[in-house]
Amino acid sequence: MGMETIYLDHNATTPTRPEVIEAMVSVLREGLANPASQHQPGQKARRRLEEARQEVGTLLGAELSGSVPDQVIFTSGGTEANNLALVGIALARTGGRPGRVIVSSIEHASILEPAQHLLDLGWRVDTISVDSQGIIRLDQLADLLRGEAAVVSLMLGNHETGVIQPVAEAARLCQAAGVPLHTDAVQAVGKVPVNFRALGVDAMSVAAHKFQGPLGIGALVLRAHTPLTPLLFGGHQQQGLRPGTESVALAVGMATALRLAYGEQADHCRRLTALRQRFEQGLAKGYPGLVIHGRNAPRLPQTSSIAFPGLDGQVLLMALDMAGVACSVGSACSSGSTELSPTLLAMGLPRALVASTLRFSLGATTTGEEIEEAIRRILEVANSLRSS
Repeated sequence: MGMETIYLDHNATTPTRPEVIEAMVSVLREGLANPASQHQPGQKARRRLEEARQEVGTLLGAELSGSVPDQVIFTSGGTEANNLALVGIALARTGGRPGRVIVSSIEHASILEPAQHLLDLGWRVDTISVDSQGIIRLDQLADLLRGEAAVVSLMLGNHETGVIQPVAEAARLCQAAGVPLHTDAVQAVGKVPVNFRALGVDAMSVAAHKFQGPLGIGALVLRAHTPLTPLLFGGHQQQGLRPGTESVALAVGMATALRLAYGEQADHCRRLTALRQRFEQGLAKGYPGLVIHGRNAPRLPQTSSIAFPGLDGQVLLMALDMAGVACSVGSACSSGSTELSPTLLAMGLPRALVASTLRFSLGATTTGEEIEEAIRRILEVANSLRSS
């Protein structure tokens, strides 16, 4: 294989499928007009856009028929969808007055930082802790729901450890308390079965580039009657909830990628689970003391958060990059940050262990040969650093 890079950072982004590129190119070649325009070319673009919206919503399990259907709001990606959900629902529920929101301690920065923004504006933010495996404490959520809250946000699958959270159970608690629940399903959609209505949540964020779709588009799925205050202004698109001209090409690309991902999901999940197990077992055999975070919890099939005790994760990351293995120290959104992982710290792990951790994430293009070669390269680099 030479020094060809082995890409094990699919949680950051996935390579766009050729079929998705072809679908988008076809739209761009049509030269469709602005879908907000009232003339016939605009109406044609609108039809293509709404067909894509309908397909995305249907695949994700939203109910788009009836007099008051669920909504699929296209955004620029998962980060915007998360911001819109947390802040938009919170503001709508309180009429813009400071109130209270509940989030977990292992949320992505695109939830934790908007929560901090609300805190700065005088809101109260309560945080749900997790156990040593990284699973949220439902008993703590139940206690927190005894007080008034505007919205709860709990991710479905963690971006660093891959640990799957009991969102459906949390949704039942929230429904009983009359508090809307948002879930960040960005890392889960396309990897494990995800059905919006079956989960029982009120809002759900997804991002196309996590399941081999295009960068630059995501969606917030919103249950009927869930109030939402827009964060952007200056247009009537998407009922004014997210103004701005929608990209028909990106919407079609997202719908195409989601359709393909859902069609292959069962086989994809089985294959990635087997590859991940092979990867983790190979590394554990060659590096005594290696720690796999969340290994005893249900996990997304593609994600491994692994600590190499005795090593500095940043140093190991750079050495692996030179050896042709692309991975990360955690979330891509925190890349370059010297701060330790909030997720791993929330699990109660020692700081030294957290500092020695890297995230490896597999994808549809990962092969068994790549896994074997990655194991060889990682062990060679890690053991060399440990002995130096």
